[in-house]
This record gives sequence, structure tokens and C-alpha cells, in this order.
Amino acid sequence: MRVVFVERDSAPERLVCEAEVVFEAEAGPLAGMKLVGFSLWRSPEGEVYVTFPSRAFGAGNERRFFDFLRSVEGTAADSKRVKAWILEQFRSSREVPEEFPVGSGTRGTSRAPSRATQESLGKSV
Repeated sequence: MRVVFVERDSAPERLVCEAEVVFEAEAGPLAGMKLVGFSLWRSPEGEVYVTFPSRAFGAGNERRFFDFLRSVEGTAADSKRVKAWILEQFRSSREVPEEFPVGSGTRGTSRAPSRATQESLGKSV
């Protein structure tokens, strides 16, 4: 299983890229398939975080989301683990130094390097 990052030319301002989880040949019935709909976004503070595919639905005056990828046990820790894995793959594909971590998947916990820092490190932004 691997993650493929797809950049879009006409993407919303804070969309970093989209991600696809690709199931390799050894994955049994999912071999040769990919799960799409993951997106990496940059918060106003500069943190990169992952969103999962979901469907919005209304419950009275409240808007809720039904996530398509959920834990069998129903715990949020499993989805955080998947988000952390996708961000780790993103970090390694972009060669972002460890001292400038990509977000943990929860907004406001860590920050990505600023544009000036990335440019000083020779990274294109």
C-alpha cells in the first residue's frame, strides 16, 4: 500500500494536494485499486492537515459529516493514525526536514515551515 500525491493546477487557494491510497498487488481483493478523496490543506497558520472523504448531511439545523473511512471499533485514534501516516508519506516525498514538521492532522498543533524558511532551505513553494 502506498500514497500518491496529485497536485491540481486550478485548485482552491489552501489546497496543497490531493492524495490517493493505492493498493499494491499483495493486497488481495483490493489489488490494483485506489481509494481517492483524501486532501492535504494548509491552515492560515501554515499547518498542513489531512481531510478524509465524507458526505455532508443535515440533522435539524446542524450539518454533520459521515466519514467513509472509519475505525471498526469506532475510535478516533485509528483515523488519526491514518492521517499521521499520510502526512509522514507527504513529508518524505517532499523531503521536508524533521525540524519543520508537517501538521499532526489536528489543526493548531504544529506548523509547517514558512515560505521564507522553505526558500532559505532551497525548497520550492
